[in-house]
Order: sequence, then structure tokens, then C-alpha cells
Amino acid sequence: MARYEEREKRICVLGSTGSIGTQTLEVVRRHRRRFRVTGLTAGSNHRLLIEQARELLPQKVAIGDKGRYREVKEALAGLPVEVLAGEEGILTVAGDPASEMAVVALVGFSGLLPTLTALEAGKEIALANKETIVVAGELVMRKAREKGVTILPVDSEHSAIFQCLMGESRSSVEKIILTASGGPFLHTPAEQLEGVTPREALQHPNWKMGSKITIDSASLMNKGFEVIEARWLFDMPASAIEVVIHPQSVVHSMVQFRDGSVKAQLGDPDMRLPILLALSWPERLESPWGGLDLSRPAELTFLPADKKKFRNLALAYAALERGGNMPCILNAANEVAVEAFLQGRTGFRNMPEIIEQTMERVAYLTHPDLEELLETDREARRVAQALIKP
Repeated sequence: MARYEEREKRICVLGSTGSIGTQTLEVVRRHRRRFRVTGLTAGSNHRLLIEQARELLPQKVAIGDKGRYREVKEALAGLPVEVLAGEEGILTVAGDPASEMAVVALVGFSGLLPTLTALEAGKEIALANKETIVVAGELVMRKAREKGVTILPVDSEHSAIFQCLMGESRSSVEKIILTASGGPFLHTPAEQLEGVTPREALQHPNWKMGSKITIDSASLMNKGFEVIEARWLFDMPASAIEVVIHPQSVVHSMVQFRDGSVKAQLGDPDMRLPILLALSWPERLESPWGGLDLSRPAELTFLPADKKKFRNLALAYAALERGGNMPCILNAANEVAVEAFLQGRTGFRNMPEIIEQTMERVAYLTHPDLEELLETDREARRVAQALIKP
């Protein structure tokens, strides 16, 4: 019988052509004897999906854009790879019993149904799609408990909290402290945010990420989403989740205990490190990335988060406190606002206004089921779109 550390883990990567997806495949290449990719999905980047499939030979691939199906199918003809398309194809890969873990690297609301499908199939989840928990945290965590499935966070902040809580009694925890870099506008006066461009907002000082999450980081909505995610992943109330600005992005997050002590997890700002831990947990595999040199002179600074300047963070806390379908409304409105900003159809400071007005106008539901959340998402997007001035 093979030793545990030599066992090959079969994974599917949902969203394999995005930032987290491509970095996940870097981790797989580093540890080819430990991980076997059985499924890949992409939204529209068919060329990269074809390249990945030719290299890794997964059993199934799915391209979300049905218009690209024929091209992918022809490119992979003769290979032992089944080609699927559309949302139904992505869900097929998510639920395929050929994999035992699903890496959910999809962007935004699109991650919800594939995550629930993978959970229903009893797979471990390596979760990089925080919006899934933001929108339907109660449903997702309930399903994970029903299936006895572990959800392993890939976000560096939640991975840090996960590590800090290892071996600790949850009753000893006083609060979770999420760190944020502050993004490119940390030192920009609030009144000067009016005219910032998408190009400026995409210049994150520390992390290399996709466009949507980079804009969310610039507006601190990403941190607001992380607060909501932490509430569900670690079963903590909003009052026990604090956000502090840490420009160096070396301390990825902290836990403060009732005795006054604080545990922190430190590391280079490299997403391959939390990805590797999520894939290999409960082991820690060798990594060629990261490794802090603490002998070098360095400064670690911490500042309070300015919820007046970055109103999205305040809106996220408000949505969490209200509960029900309000985080779903928050997420849908934000996705619409971010897309409009990237397209030059609204300003950076207009995004919180669009989100807040959408939260006020869409019907509030206390305990929504899945269908009601799907309808909430559709209605919130309609309302938010209508608020964007032509």
C-alpha cells in the first residue's frame, strides 16, 4: 500500500484559464506525482484551455462559451478528452466522480452552482471564489456539513486564519483580524478618487490578479467580501471580524485569543502558497516559491481601515448584519458596477452609490432558498444596470 504522502490526488479546476486557475496548474506541474488533473473548465479563453488540455489530458473539459465548442472539439480530436460546453458542461465537470477535489477558481456569481454541484458529489473544495460564500454562505456550509466535506480556503487571508486556528479551541478565539494592502489608492485623498481610471485602479501594489478582483481590491469591496466569507467559514459574528490595513502584505491575517495573545501567518504575497496548502492539506509540500528572509531590514505597519473613504467596506458589513439575501444583492450590484467601471461607463466613486441604491430597491428576503437567490441575483443586476447613467 502506498504511503499517504505518495498518493495521487485527482482534481478538477473550475476556471483553469484565470489567474488562480493558471497558478493552480503551476502547483500541479511542480508536484506531478501528487496531483492528477481530471477536469478543466474555462469561460471563453478557448485557446488556453486547448493548450492546457493537450498538456494535462484531463478526462473532461468544458468551455462555457458554446460558440467556441466546435473549435475546442476539433483541436482535441484524437485525444482521450471529452469536450463539453455551456453551463451544463461546467456542472458536469464539477460533479464528475473522476475527481475527489474541485478547485473553484471561477469569477463572481458563476461559482455558486458548480460549487454546490461539487459538494453534492462529495468532493473536497479548494475555494478561491469568495462570492459563492458571500451569496449563499448558509446554503453552502449546510451542504458541506451534510456531505461531510471540507472546504479549504484559497484566499491568502482565509488560508492564514485557517492555519492560525489549527489546534486551537474555537471558544478561545476573541476575534479574527483580516489584513488588507489598501490597494493603489491607500494614500489618495477621497476627493481625488472621482477621476481615477480603470488603468490606475488595476495597478495593485503587491498582488497579480484578474481584473475584477483587482478592482474589488482597489475599492476594498474584496475585503468586505472576505469579512462575509470569514463569518461563514469560521462561524464568527461580524462584530468579531476586524479589518486592518497592512501595506506590505506580509502578514496575511491574524487571530486574537481571549488571553490577549495574537497568532499571525506570514509569507510572501504569492497565491501559489495558499493554493499548494489547500491542495495538499493536511500536509505541507515543498515549495520553490516564497520563503521570507527575516534577516533583511523590513517594516510591518498596520492602519485602521477607512470605511468613509472606501464605502464598499461599510456596505459589506451592513449586508452581513442584515443577512438574508442582502449579501447576494451586494454581490450582484458590485459585479455590474465593476463591469461598468472597467468599460468606462461609470466612475470609481459611483460604484458604491450604485450598490447602495440597489440594496435599497431590491426586495429583502430573510431566509432565501436557492431559487430565491438566483432570482435575487437577476433582479439586482437589472436594478443596478438601470442605475448606470448612459
